[in-house]
Amino acid sequence: MRYIFKNKPDHTIQANNAQLNTENLFLQNVLDQLPQLIWMKNKQNKHYYNQALCGYLGMTPNLYDATDCKKFIHPEDFEHFSILWQQARPTQQNFEKECRIKHHEKGYRVCLIAVQHPQNLDNTEWLMTATDIHDHYLKQFELNQQVHTQSKMLDTSMDCIKLLTPDGRVSHRNRSGGLALSVSLSEKKFGRPWLHLWPDNIQNSGQQASTHVAKGKNARFDRMSVISGQTPQSGDHILPPVQNEDGSIQSTLCVSRDMSQQKIAEKNLQQFIEIDELTGLYNRRAFNKIFKKTIQNARHQSQSIGFLLINLDYFKHINDTLGHIAGDHLLQILGQRFSGCFKDEIVVARLGGDEFSIIVPHLTNEAELFEIAKTARQQLDIPICYAGQYINGGMSVGCAIYPRDAQNSSNLLRCADVALNDLKISGRGGIRMFKNAMFQSIELTTKQLSLARAIIHNDKIIPFYQPKVSLKDGTVTGFEALLRWYDAEDQIQLPSHIFSAFQDYELATRISEIMQLKVFKDMTQWRESGRKLLPISINAAPVEFLRDNYAETLLNRLAQFHIPHEMVEIEITEQSLSERGSDYVVRALGLLKQAGIHISLDDFGTGHSSLTRLRNYPVDCLKIDRHFIENIHDDPSSLAIVKAISQIGASISLEILVEGIERLEQVDALKACDCHTGQGFYFYRPMPSNDATQLLQPVMIAQS
Repeated sequence: MRYIFKNKPDHTIQANNAQLNTENLFLQNVLDQLPQLIWMKNKQNKHYYNQALCGYLGMTPNLYDATDCKKFIHPEDFEHFSILWQQARPTQQNFEKECRIKHHEKGYRVCLIAVQHPQNLDNTEWLMTATDIHDHYLKQFELNQQVHTQSKMLDTSMDCIKLLTPDGRVSHRNRSGGLALSVSLSEKKFGRPWLHLWPDNIQNSGQQASTHVAKGKNARFDRMSVISGQTPQSGDHILPPVQNEDGSIQSTLCVSRDMSQQKIAEKNLQQFIEIDELTGLYNRRAFNKIFKKTIQNARHQSQSIGFLLINLDYFKHINDTLGHIAGDHLLQILGQRFSGCFKDEIVVARLGGDEFSIIVPHLTNEAELFEIAKTARQQLDIPICYAGQYINGGMSVGCAIYPRDAQNSSNLLRCADVALNDLKISGRGGIRMFKNAMFQSIELTTKQLSLARAIIHNDKIIPFYQPKVSLKDGTVTGFEALLRWYDAEDQIQLPSHIFSAFQDYELATRISEIMQLKVFKDMTQWRESGRKLLPISINAAPVEFLRDNYAETLLNRLAQFHIPHEMVEIEITEQSLSERGSDYVVRALGLLKQAGIHISLDDFGTGHSSLTRLRNYPVDCLKIDRHFIENIHDDPSSLAIVKAISQIGASISLEILVEGIERLEQVDALKACDCHTGQGFYFYRPMPSNDATQLLQPVMIAQS
């Protein structure tokens, strides 16, 4: 310990205080052994610095005024330190103060200064110790900064974050949590039970979550908070436990997020993805959900449900001819009309394309469902105009009833689809109630379509040719190309086994293409082999005209094979001129007629025959159906019909050809009716191209 005399005592005072100095020297030696920075003043007004303090300050005895601690305490800290000292001296109270003390090498460092007035040291007026806590202070400061930053981060979170004690009380919360709990931001402690903060409808869920957390498990629940006088809020609450090293629960973190706006957005999005953008009706997604729910309710209430599946007839042709915008306009108008013509409980949906569905809950009987279907069809009776043109459309409706026809939504939809397909096969347009017998028809159709695809894929189609002959002398005047195909055993089969394929545009068109190419190839080979060509008639199914490109396609193929147009005749049925899409048929026939191709009307007399058609349509030949020929020799009515058709044809310059001639007496009767050309087994059966070749005469070459 170094000491400094404030006043020079005389020798008398030194002698009297000899004993006291001995004690002070002993205390000095003790203080010099301590690592703390110590400064002491005795009652003789002497100040002592121990060696640790002198070394810390880098001072030597008498270098500084011992009483002027202002020289080594930072000015900003000294002011408060001085106030504390002045307050403590009269009462001799001890105090502590963190101050920055100037280290002789490291600059100012934070030290904890403790000023004491020891009562057990008689000769000591005060004792000041300084402990360097600078490193600890920096760590604590850094920690405090981190805590402060984290606290700020938590406060910036929109989530309501709370820390719960093991007994379920709120010990801490962030700013959002305080606002949510209506707690003053300055209030650091809270202590209220967490569950009591929730409305009654949430407390049960909160209790269950707390039970999970108590077992060391994460908990989560999502509930709507309903508080009287406030807007209901939807919240997502996550509660992970905070565990000690031994696994015991130290506390629970509760993070609550207001999901109200998200729920509103989800609801709006749900509505958006379940509404058909074009028509404003429910889309397929919503329909499936509503359909299943409606059947569940009907099952519980033992009620019936009506279901309608709707297709617009020839909708594709509207798109192809008037454009997709016109088609969309038709769907929009129809959607608006559907929305306004049914009771609120009836659900109308657009399933896609031109397909609609109607769900009728609480159905009374089949008659009620039929009336609703009629109402739906009537919406197309009202004219729809786009860009100055009227859009003509038809509607086919398939109907099914739960639980009579099916026990679930998928099967009921299938039943309505079966009824709809059954309707389309028979000519489209109208309403068809499902019957169990329709499944047999669907199975047959499916089988025939599959068979047709296999025949096409395996190239099993082959044309046979049935000669047309002069009834006068039996001379062959032409051929009709007839579809035949080989089965798995290479046996020749008739087209009746794949009849359904001719109702399908893609299959019918593909079969027609194969037949035409093979017929034209045969004709080319006959011509190249020096045979005289005879006209060949080719059958066309009504569905082939629906793309409105039949004539152009046929003419291109004829050009490809260099076949003279007058050597080809197209046979159509009366059905082609009566179904929807007949405009396409008439346009195609007009182009073919202008190109020199003959047109024949097959099976005349079996359909809705009209003399107007014969006058207005480009027809060259009438083919009298075989049903009128079977009993012509002993059935006066059949004979009269044949005579009438023959006379009409002659009067308007139409050729007459009679089908199905099998006996000599039929030939004689037809001659008497002034019929000149016919075909049938009496003359020739259909034959392959090799046999037909033998009926063609060689071309005579003039001799030079």
